[in-house]
Amino acid sequence: MAKQQAKDGEVKKIKYFSDQFDDEEVLYVFRKHPVVMRKGLVYGSFGLLVGPVITLVLTFMHKSNPPSMTFFYMSFLASLGLSGILFFPDWMSWHYSVFIVTDKRFIQITQKGFFHRSVVDMGLNQIQMVNYEISGLQETLLGFGTIMMQTFVGDLVIHYLHHPQKIQKHLLEILRKEGVQVDVSPASEVE
Repeated sequence: MAKQQAKDGEVKKIKYFSDQFDDEEVLYVFRKHPVVMRKGLVYGSFGLLVGPVITLVLTFMHKSNPPSMTFFYMSFLASLGLSGILFFPDWMSWHYSVFIVTDKRFIQITQKGFFHRSVVDMGLNQIQMVNYEISGLQETLLGFGTIMMQTFVGDLVIHYLHHPQKIQKHLLEILRKEGVQVDVSPASEVE
């Protein structure tokens, strides 16, 4: 745990997120695979083409007076701005959606767009089983999958996680270190 020396000599713990308790230590932080931004990337790519396509259309429509290079560069800059605007909401949702494991609890913070944030908070002692699944060609080639956590309350399924086998192993190490007994069974046995 990172500590910061206060002016009066007292050691003060650094808080990594706003809901962190004073006696809580952050052990592991992870987020989803960047593949969750693919829709924004596609829209942003089309936005990038708007300026050059407009310049091309104007060039063919007005052959005697085609647009200048300045018009082309300005339309391309506008396209860059449009591309960023189209891509930003998906990037923001990915960047601010995070999973935090502390020595006391598991926290899932999910950001959807600008104005919707969801937080799932559960004690580590509520987790009974942690499994992962990688199914399909795309998941295998790009290295992402699904983690399934069975809890006393119900199942928590987290899709599109980068290297789920490493995350599962790390989660199990943390749970064992904290004294929580968990079962591990193959993902095909989980219903």
